[in-house]
Amino acid sequence: MEFIFLIVPVSSIVALGFAVILIFYILKKPEGGPLLVRIAEAVREGARGYIRRQYTVVSIFFGIVFGVLLVLAVLRLVPPPVPFAFLTGGFFSGLAGFIGLSVSTRASARTAYAAKRSLNASLRIAFSSGMVMGLVVVGLALLDLSIWYTLLNWIYKAKPLSEKIEIITSTMLNFGMGASFQALFARVGGGIFTKAADVGADLVGKVEKGIPEDDPRNPAVIADNVGDNVGDVAGMGADLYESYADSIIATMALAVAAGLGLKGVLLPMAIAGAGLFSSIIGYFFVHTKEEATQSALIWALRRGIYGASFLVAILSIPVVYFVIGRENMGVYLSILCGLSAGVIIGFFTEYFTSDTYPPTRAISASSATGPATVILEGLSVGMLSSVPVVITVVLAIIGSFLFAGGGVNFNMGLYGVGIAAVGMLSTLGITLATDAYGPVADNAGGNAQMSGQPPIVRERTDALDALGNTTAATGKGFAIGSAALTALALLVAYRNEILLRGKSIEIVITNPRLLAGIFIGSMLVFWFCALIIKAIGRAAQSIVMEVRRQWKEIPGLREGKRKPEYEKAVVICTRSAQREMILPAISSMIAPIVTGILLGVEGVLGLLAGAITTGFAMAIFMANSGGAWDNAKKYIEKGNYGGKGTEAHKATVVGDTVGDPLKDAAGPSLNILIKMMSMVSIVFLGLVLAVSIFR
Repeated sequence: MEFIFLIVPVSSIVALGFAVILIFYILKKPEGGPLLVRIAEAVREGARGYIRRQYTVVSIFFGIVFGVLLVLAVLRLVPPPVPFAFLTGGFFSGLAGFIGLSVSTRASARTAYAAKRSLNASLRIAFSSGMVMGLVVVGLALLDLSIWYTLLNWIYKAKPLSEKIEIITSTMLNFGMGASFQALFARVGGGIFTKAADVGADLVGKVEKGIPEDDPRNPAVIADNVGDNVGDVAGMGADLYESYADSIIATMALAVAAGLGLKGVLLPMAIAGAGLFSSIIGYFFVHTKEEATQSALIWALRRGIYGASFLVAILSIPVVYFVIGRENMGVYLSILCGLSAGVIIGFFTEYFTSDTYPPTRAISASSATGPATVILEGLSVGMLSSVPVVITVVLAIIGSFLFAGGGVNFNMGLYGVGIAAVGMLSTLGITLATDAYGPVADNAGGNAQMSGQPPIVRERTDALDALGNTTAATGKGFAIGSAALTALALLVAYRNEILLRGKSIEIVITNPRLLAGIFIGSMLVFWFCALIIKAIGRAAQSIVMEVRRQWKEIPGLREGKRKPEYEKAVVICTRSAQREMILPAISSMIAPIVTGILLGVEGVLGLLAGAITTGFAMAIFMANSGGAWDNAKKYIEKGNYGGKGTEAHKATVVGDTVGDPLKDAAGPSLNILIKMMSMVSIVFLGLVLAVSIFR
């Protein structure tokens, strides 16, 4: 069995090694002329400034929580390693985001310059940058897992095997809170930054002044480009790092109750290792011909994802057979449930957000009667899109439960649900690449516009950017689906932790404390989204006023004779993001603890169930509405319904402006909210049991 565990550290080293190779590949490419270099450096400097400020704020909160956990460890309410595991979870999550951000801000100008040569050359650089993000997230997560597993195995080596496994899995379950904490700050803060800049730039630039997107005369364009990186690269990376690690850890914990012992603990890590190698092979499938159509570009990325998924499906057969034995091969079908659900969710997300299909085109058509009908059509598309995705996840849950043997052994079925989440996330290395690639392509288009590149360059980067919008929406759908499965596994792990501590619980739907918790959990989803959207609205207003001021007070700016004061918009977004992200983060931490103290563990179970179900549907709705509005605008910009500058175009710009905070900030942040509250509930279970009114 120890030989099987070696797959984990070896996989992490391979992932990080291949990421280094890709980084050198990207950096060897020319960045272009002096103007392209200056624009890229301005974006890099803005991103570095934001990250420095964010990590300073986050480190203060980490210090406070670390101190609280130390006190709880002294009081024996949490295991002694938990405070330090909390720090490493946050550190590796933050490190993954930082590396991905550093590479993406260096790849955008190179992507734009490569577009002079060919579309495929530009695609390869942008996708390689996204692949670095994917591999770093997976590699660091597996490294963190292997370090803690090895350390805890050594610390508790004198314990009997069954007791040792329980201690190891319980402790490792707790360190996921550090990753959740970092992910929440990265996602919320980055989302507020990027959408404040984007909304502010669009409202003044496109709607008021009638200038093109990424026009160098717009003072908010650099902030907009910085935001793409801090929100959609660093934020998304930290988000999926958390999902990836949490799904593996939760499934390891479920193995104890399922009676699979050490074999069941090692299986999710082995599946993750197989997925990592499959993702690397899938990378080489991504390429396209010159002058490719949008559908050809989509298939270029699909080849990589489908190829990696197929390889995982094949490799998982011997992995399951040799790790947990022939008698448990039903677990293999649970893995297929997760893999299939990820692919199906991607398809439905693409259907509802790509301008190739009727839903998004219907939004474009509704622009003939103004912004109101664009908003109404987009809302309905988002709501409808949640139906097939929810049904897909429900079928995956039921299928994985039954295939694993849940009809005979209930806990074995729950293990199957956890392993389905691992299966869905096993190809994260390449799936995340298709998402993180988008901001690089978007920045490349902005660089081309601001530096006055030949029209063919912008044409090619726009093709990649349009593809990036679809893949970003698909990536968000994948992230939401995986968050739902992971959160369900964590919910079960929380129940098991309660039972392991000798506490009896009454999980009956008529239990008033359980019902109260469900209502509170559902309410928290709306509270959380409201805080983020209001924060973006306030920050965007500040950007609008700053852009208007510069257009009014800087002589020659309108004519392009003077350069805007880009850095002022960056500073406004940075300060707003750091200030506004604090309340949502604190709320998600305090809510399960207060609920546990007032309503007991049954109330917390209800809280988590309400947040998972409501948050899952709400996140799908928000992400797909926003994606559809965005692509409806781009469909008109291609020349349909009159093209740019028309009233129809302005109507879709309003729709896109409304959708931006939903798809890139509030919606994706819900993934972290439901997992964060689950982790906090587990970590502070000892405290809740000690001081709750209902013991």
